[in-house]
Amino acid sequence: MTMVPDIAPYSVIFANKTKSVTPAQTTIIVPLYNYDHTIGLALDSVFEQTAQALSLVVVDDGSTDHSQDVCKQWMQQNAERFVDVKLIAHDENAGLSAARNTGFHHCQSPFGFTLDADNLLFPRCIARCEQALHDPKAGFAYPMLEVFGGDHGLLNTQLWSRSRLARGNYIDAMALIRKQAWAEVGGYAHLPDGWEDFDLWCSFAEAGWHGVRVPEILARYRVHPDSMLQSTTNRLAVLRKTARKLKKRHNWLKLQH
Repeated sequence: MTMVPDIAPYSVIFANKTKSVTPAQTTIIVPLYNYDHTIGLALDSVFEQTAQALSLVVVDDGSTDHSQDVCKQWMQQNAERFVDVKLIAHDENAGLSAARNTGFHHCQSPFGFTLDADNLLFPRCIARCEQALHDPKAGFAYPMLEVFGGDHGLLNTQLWSRSRLARGNYIDAMALIRKQAWAEVGGYAHLPDGWEDFDLWCSFAEAGWHGVRVPEILARYRVHPDSMLQSTTNRLAVLRKTARKLKKRHNWLKLQH
């Protein structure tokens, strides 16, 4: 049974399909909103993947800078590297969950990898994550991430555990997701204050899917200095509000916020 989510109105800005005899195993899905200064670097890291049979979908969610133009030009120059590429533009800003759902809607491959437009992949990322999803009961695979920019450290260091997930999210959104699992749980929920990735992991657990940690640092997660300036009071208020919503959706959660 599938519960495919509603898809926000959109237009196709650019599309190209090569005459590849090998179908794509993975579609890299990039939600894009006002990142004209980083989207080129993110796409360059996709181009450099050792996995060859790849598709690429970028969903511009109402950018007001030059993001769409930068992305379109990059695709025109590099389209032949991929089985197919698409640049989709939402008619208006619909939010991160909607952008990711639009990307999965256009994903024709078994897997979709969610990459934010300010993050980077190391060359073996997709190939190693694909290997981790050979288990048909695994809904997603998540690599270890190197934090850079305004902070440093590692993310996604812990193994999958539903009991650990009940106490709080420890898995970033940057993951290779089985499209069947995404469709089965109805995709990403619209949560205005974030945590849509945490909500998805919880929905997967409830549907009988599990995650697989790939024990290698395979991507880079950017922390922006300005994102670290939000007051502790405001941040805690949002956390409490979102935690209450999530506990209503998933009553087995034991969040302490």
